[in-house]
Amino acid sequence: MDRQQEFVLRTLEERDIRFVRLWFTDVIGTLKSVAIAPAELEGAFGEGIGFDGSAIEGLSRVSESDMLLQPEPSTFQVLPWRTTDEHQGTARIFCDILTPDGQPARSDPRFVLKRALDKAAQAGYTFYTHPEIEFYLFKGPLERGATPEPVDYVGYFDNHPGSTTTDFRRTAISTLESMGISVEFSHHEGGPGQNEIDLRYADALTTADNIMTFRTVLKEVARDQGVYASFMPKPLAGEPGSGMHTHLSLFDGDANAFYEAGAEYQLSRTGRRFIAGVLRHAAEITAVTNQFVNSYKRLWAGGEAPSYICWGHNNRSALVRVPMYKPSKGQSVRVEYRALDSAANPYLAFALLLSAGLKGIEEGYELPDGAEDDVWSLTDAERRSMGIEPLPQSLEHAISVMERSELVAETLGEGVFDYFLRNKRQEWADYRSQVTPFELQRYLPLL
Repeated sequence: MDRQQEFVLRTLEERDIRFVRLWFTDVIGTLKSVAIAPAELEGAFGEGIGFDGSAIEGLSRVSESDMLLQPEPSTFQVLPWRTTDEHQGTARIFCDILTPDGQPARSDPRFVLKRALDKAAQAGYTFYTHPEIEFYLFKGPLERGATPEPVDYVGYFDNHPGSTTTDFRRTAISTLESMGISVEFSHHEGGPGQNEIDLRYADALTTADNIMTFRTVLKEVARDQGVYASFMPKPLAGEPGSGMHTHLSLFDGDANAFYEAGAEYQLSRTGRRFIAGVLRHAAEITAVTNQFVNSYKRLWAGGEAPSYICWGHNNRSALVRVPMYKPSKGQSVRVEYRALDSAANPYLAFALLLSAGLKGIEEGYELPDGAEDDVWSLTDAERRSMGIEPLPQSLEHAISVMERSELVAETLGEGVFDYFLRNKRQEWADYRSQVTPFELQRYLPLL
């Protein structure tokens, strides 16, 4: 037993933890959980906990149903909303999924990301991400299929002392930080009842785990306050959608591989080729970064939602943006990908963004000229003359592009790739028959 495992077992005893929740995700990004007694955790570290993998979306076939959950001790955290004077202590720990012979399950989204990170490590890189997560707060209780009512009608950066959203963000951030998840910013967003909380940058695997925890924490805090938190990409017609703009960077040891002193925007050749890779493969990965029918209501609603494949500096209508840099802080040079939904599976999305960027570096892709005008304000002819292509305009379109992508198939692996295509084709077929009520009934109570 290693020191991290010993620390976890000692903490269980010292904090009188009575339940340990083993967390993992299915292919779509839904959090799954099974509770075990603390006495079972030591055995789980050594041998895993068996479960029926065929009952989990996309994980395995019925003929290969036996799977194991392998707890990762470094992800152990006590759940503060389940540990009070009235409740016995509860903790959570993320798990890797293994086959019965102890090999990583290739359909485990966490393993998909680990595999992409290993490829980056072989090239000498560490991949860091920093998400800006938008979400809506609605008055509860929320009934399936009913039109949601926002908790307020204030706007972007509005200071509204004593409001529901102010109190909510304060409680949510305190809960996140008590679990070791650092928050950088928080504020009211542009839509009624819409908010944003930005997590501090971390390596991509830690960030993906933090995003899954973030969603759970916000749902729990909202429930305690009698409201409902939704990560649905476009819950309200005529109002801004909720995205997860994500800042990306590669480090070579302690050096930022995207930084080059004296270069335009201090962006290195490696950084430019990374962006070129993301742009070239953007349409192929959109079915994963924007995986719901409702996602395309956000992408094609105008405003600051990115609809076209281009990059820029201060241009927030571009798909990829190079944020304003600080000349004295070369380590802060990064790129921002703006299409991601708050409801995306972060493990699969980060794996694909990394793979696309690495492909650009490996193949020496040339970065096209940047777009500094509002891309939405340009005519179709102007966009064509600049070589700017649109993102897929529907889930059906995104699926058809993804289906032909070698990069996506290789990154996700055969099982995840095939399942994702089948699942999303069925979702599109369901939507075609039910239209808008389908979105509220299918997505809102889940996201």
